[in-house]
Amino acid sequence: MRKHIANIITSTRILFSIVLIFFKALSAQFIAFYLLCGFTDMIDGMVARKTNSSSEFGARFDTVADFVFVAVSLFKLLPIIQLPMWLWIWVTVIAIIKISNIVWSFVREKQFVSLHTKMNKTTGFLLFLLPLTLPFAKPIYSCVIVCFVATLSAIQEGYYIRTKLQ
Repeated sequence: MRKHIANIITSTRILFSIVLIFFKALSAQFIAFYLLCGFTDMIDGMVARKTNSSSEFGARFDTVADFVFVAVSLFKLLPIIQLPMWLWIWVTVIAIIKISNIVWSFVREKQFVSLHTKMNKTTGFLLFLLPLTLPFAKPIYSCVIVCFVATLSAIQEGYYIRTKLQ
């Protein structure tokens, strides 16, 4: 049982993400489950390492849970966020850089490389915090900060992938 605790925690992130669908974006219930999803994301890897139960399956399962959480969050939050076109273009450029990093690593190594750099973790943390800032600050301010850090992170990741894979 002990070796499955991390995967159980990851499973709860998927369940909590699905529950988010049923609440109004930024309602108290939405925020509570959103925070629970974030908490499970923070501790599942730590629990896997502490219990010596890290596995390839667990890493992939965590990625699936992250994808579900992000997809549901975007589904709920994008309709309520008003942003200028230039910011959407910036987000698109970041996505293109990230996708090119993935493609480059796959072409060179025949596998997908995902680097867990400090900049990537900082970007993820800021992205997680972004919805929590919406009731208090104009979305454009939070989004510019996240996009700035995400741009630096994507460029750094591309540099690391291209220089370490040669």
